[in-house]
Amino acid sequence: MKHTIPFILSLFLFLLSIQLIPSHAFDSIFSFGDSYTDTGNLNVLAKKFKSSPMPSDNLPYGQTFFRRPSHRFSDGRLIVDFFAEEFGLPYLKPYLGKNGSFRQGANFAVEGATALDPTFFKEHNLTSYEDPLSTSLSSQLQWFKELKPSLCQTTKECRDYFSRSLFIVGHIEGRDYVLVPSSKLPMMVSYAAKIIQIIARIIKELLDQGAQTVVVPGNMPIGCLPAKLDVFDLYAYDKSSYDPKSGCIERYNTLSRHHNYLLLKAVKELRVNYPQAKIIYADFYEPVLNFVRFPQRYGFISKPLVVCCGKGGKYNYSLIETCSSPNVTVCKNPSTYLNWDGLRLTEAAYRYIANSWLKGPYADPPIVDAHKN
Repeated sequence: MKHTIPFILSLFLFLLSIQLIPSHAFDSIFSFGDSYTDTGNLNVLAKKFKSSPMPSDNLPYGQTFFRRPSHRFSDGRLIVDFFAEEFGLPYLKPYLGKNGSFRQGANFAVEGATALDPTFFKEHNLTSYEDPLSTSLSSQLQWFKELKPSLCQTTKECRDYFSRSLFIVGHIEGRDYVLVPSSKLPMMVSYAAKIIQIIARIIKELLDQGAQTVVVPGNMPIGCLPAKLDVFDLYAYDKSSYDPKSGCIERYNTLSRHHNYLLLKAVKELRVNYPQAKIIYADFYEPVLNFVRFPQRYGFISKPLVVCCGKGGKYNYSLIETCSSPNVTVCKNPSTYLNWDGLRLTEAAYRYIANSWLKGPYADPPIVDAHKN
């Protein structure tokens, strides 16, 4: 009896430990998007086509966490990096690097990628933007299909494998709107439906491949981007063009809200057609707008539209001399800044957003809760 009690106690503790193992763990993460998610694909393409070094190839990019350039367009980790940490997975390798195994996930996101095919912008005279590297969302899906045979073979094997994976489709649509001058925004409102159709089609194809958990980020308030504000200010628009509570450009934020309305509607339709899947709408708009309106509540400086890594002007941003250029200064404490380089956010902002998507309140449903159920 003397030896039985310790044995029973040990068994009880062992069984309890099994219960404490998180039930929300994923075996892999697959990410699609733009510079908000890119962990090195643009760097690979730049070397392949022997173009000029990318800004993210140099410090101060990466200085906060990695202490070196990590080919991420921020001072440190991105949202997808915090996801990997949450689920005990390695940081995602860029797919185009073709470096080692992708069994635990791959990143297909590329800085500058759009949802619409770049030819669309030229055909409709929206912008002169060209994408010679072909990095749109449709191209990224094609890369995923190329990778698939190395991950699984049979339909059942693939469904089993992808059912244990976390898929992230976006942030990507922001650049579709950022590229367009404000004079042509009314046209983009009508084209928003086309962007949503593409995103929905990509999600549907992933679900048909066996994906069970898909995170779909909405658009951030693009009227709060210092890069947009700096150019907009040059045209001396009157004060009515700006939201008095945030200082952001109202017409761009209206476009973001319209986009998010259509995207959430598409997500709800997909949920009806794929009731077994967890399709998570991740709100990018509200947390960023709250950062801008109530910066000190989140530990940011009182002027949240000022860039950490930049040079000159009202927003410390220059279209000519951008972050990592010679003579561009970096703020002493990036964790107190919302915006890193005029277009992307700091690690501190990404950390908060990642946590709000993982555990709420800015995800429907929160990622952790969705997988538990």
